Amino acid sequence: MRVHIADHPLIAHKLTALRDKTTDTPTFRRLADELVTLLAYEATREVRVEAVDIETPVAPTRGIKLANPKPLVVPILRAGLGMLDGMVRLLPTAEVGFLGMVRNEITLEATTYANRLPDDLSGRQCYVLDPMLATGGTLSAAIRYLVELGADDITAITLLSAPEGIARLEADMADLSVPITLVTGAIDEKLNERGYIVPGLGDAGDRLYGIV
Repeated sequence: MRVHIADHPLIAHKLTALRDKTTDTPTFRRLADELVTLLAYEATREVRVEAVDIETPVAPTRGIKLANPKPLVVPILRAGLGMLDGMVRLLPTAEVGFLGMVRNEITLEATTYANRLPDDLSGRQCYVLDPMLATGGTLSAAIRYLVELGADDITAITLLSAPEGIARLEADMADLSVPITLVTGAIDEKLNERGYIVPGLGDAGDRLYGIV
């Protein structure tokens, strides 16, 4: 598994504002959207393209366009929805699927409660959106499921990651033959006893949408 930390001053600036506990929900949502677009720029460096011949106003030339099949963007509900607009702004022709996953607060293991994905992902590049890579259980289950459906290249995009989550992903993905990439805004210190990233930014879903 390849890990890419998107080390850029604008990313660090927006992350600082997201971490601040005084940042209100509308501002948090806007900053997360802006940050995802910056992360998506890094995450799509290896997006598949194909050559195309075109005519400019001056002369014929050859360029590139996104290859078929189209990439699939998969936000993990509910917090991943807050990353979707920022991602499709950069990849407007991508298709979108959804996975609803919830983490058991006692066992910290993830279970799936909703699935809106194509039955066959053969030959598809997938971009998985989840704000936090904490214990790694949710992303691990999501990536393995996409591989089972046929996806052959997967990039996970997170705002923050914990070392424990990265270690679990690397261990869980070791037997997979498809390339897996993690693009993240920062790697924080550790997880606390409740499975939250420290210093982190709190519960991303609650800060995006409020506590329900």
